[in-house]
Amino acid sequence: MDEFAKAPLADRMRPTSLKDFVGQTHIVGKNNLLDRAIKASSLGSCIFYGPPGTGKTTLAHIIAHTCKGEFRKLNAVTNGVADAKAVIDKAKQDFNLYGKTTYLLLDECHRWSKAQSDSVLEAIENGSIIFIGSTTENPYTSMTRAIVSRCRVFEFKPLTEKDIISVLDRALADEINGIGALPVVLEDDAKAHIAWAAAGDVRQALNALELAVKTTPMGKNKKIIITKAVAEQCIQVKALSLDENMYYDILSAFCKSIRGSDTEAALYYAARLIKAGVDEKIIARRLIAHCSEDIGMADSNALLLACAAMFSCERLGKPECLLNLNHAIIYACEAEKSNSVLLAKDAAEADAENVKDDTVPNNLKNHPSTNKDSTGGYKYPHNFGGYTAQQYMPDSLKGRVYYKPGNNGKEKGLIRKKERNK
Repeated sequence: MDEFAKAPLADRMRPTSLKDFVGQTHIVGKNNLLDRAIKASSLGSCIFYGPPGTGKTTLAHIIAHTCKGEFRKLNAVTNGVADAKAVIDKAKQDFNLYGKTTYLLLDECHRWSKAQSDSVLEAIENGSIIFIGSTTENPYTSMTRAIVSRCRVFEFKPLTEKDIISVLDRALADEINGIGALPVVLEDDAKAHIAWAAAGDVRQALNALELAVKTTPMGKNKKIIITKAVAEQCIQVKALSLDENMYYDILSAFCKSIRGSDTEAALYYAARLIKAGVDEKIIARRLIAHCSEDIGMADSNALLLACAAMFSCERLGKPECLLNLNHAIIYACEAEKSNSVLLAKDAAEADAENVKDDTVPNNLKNHPSTNKDSTGGYKYPHNFGGYTAQQYMPDSLKGRVYYKPGNNGKEKGLIRKKERNK
């Protein structure tokens, strides 16, 4: 058996051309930017970011192959400056001798420090390499600005269930790279469950299919039949009766139960989602949002607890994090409610979009144009005991009020600082 045959199914089924690439139509769809750049062999350095199993590494391979370039791969966790310099030196030789461009894929690129990132800056700038960073983290907050400013950033989205089903079908039919040479029958409900439970990660779906095939004995009819029960075990998510519509209905009910202060209902709907295999981080994200939307300034501690629950979901995982998540849900339900933050945000956004004459008052400008001391008349509040009245809003919005305290919790009776100091 050759080494390729020993590779996991997900690696064997990795597409080698754009026509077989699934998903991300917003960036590689026909006539979209990346599609045009690849076909014209004019792609510059870029960063791919998004969830695992969405095609970031695969697309980097396709780009190098389509553009007739050399492909080199490093991992920011295990490779350092010396490895990057070796790739750059080889890239210069290949270009000078053969006219070939080298595409350097750096997986987990957000893990590199500023000093490590600086080692590839010159090569990116002079075109010695085409840098492709791959990361699950937002590069604008997790990577050095110097690298990000020299790259075009493309955001990858989770694959749809339809996308994942198409990949599973291709693996079942492919007799060379897939499992088409085996008498496998993947029942429709099993296929649908794998596609749903993979949550947009095609690698997870293919790994589950491969495990199901390897662990299911051939039946009397000489077929390897993958049932829904087998699929549940192989993707490690128990299937409850939760289709797409019901999923959104239960998630909606969870959110409305928090808003309505029904602790028992919120706990039940959260448990129902988790038992159906929904990622607990999805529930934590909704909880964080509603702690500002429906509780807000009435009890800001709810937001702190919700963020702590998300941290627990990310760092601890199940089952420990579920205690913290339920703790935060109970607090949010029992907390006083106020939607003043939501109303303030909406009002400010409306003005930001619709008001055109929004010149910053001179006293607030970075480079004021009046007064000998160049302050433009700015009053430093700390020189006045912490607060002093002065104009902050543009003239066109002077007197506008966005935040109006509610009558519940800590907002009740709240007198805003500008009112207290009149």
